[in-house]
Amino acid sequence: MRLATRFAFFMVLTLFFSSSAFAGGICPQPRKTKSAPAVIAARDQTATADLEHGKVLYMSDAKPIACVLCHGAAGDGTGKSGVALIPPPPNFTCKETMQGISAGQMFYITKEGSVGTGMTPYGNTMSEKDIWDVVKYIQTAFVK
Repeated sequence: MRLATRFAFFMVLTLFFSSSAFAGGICPQPRKTKSAPAVIAARDQTATADLEHGKVLYMSDAKPIACVLCHGAAGDGTGKSGVALIPPPPNFTCKETMQGISAGQMFYITKEGSVGTGMTPYGNTMSEKDIWDVVKYIQTAFVK
């Protein structure tokens, strides 16, 4: 019986600390990503990007994994895989978090990844056109 009590206590502590460490959906979130070089940060090719294709990539087809798994269907950083990441994925719906993050910065992070976060680089598995499509979808669907 004593072992069962210890196990139950351990499980409660695990759930408490794992859920309290998760910050997905919180607004605002501090940004922990490397800034894009100025020439890339200033780029914006979303005007010619395909919004519907970006949505398909975000929801299912992006490689190595679909964006929705970490960033969530609502873009708030609460995807199924995102809950395990420290720091958590950004909440794209948070105006304060996304303020000042250019399309070029989003492109750069998606292409190159972000050291010290769970964001892996997509530049080896997706074309630049695909990445711009995803950036346009994120900006249109979530960033307000």
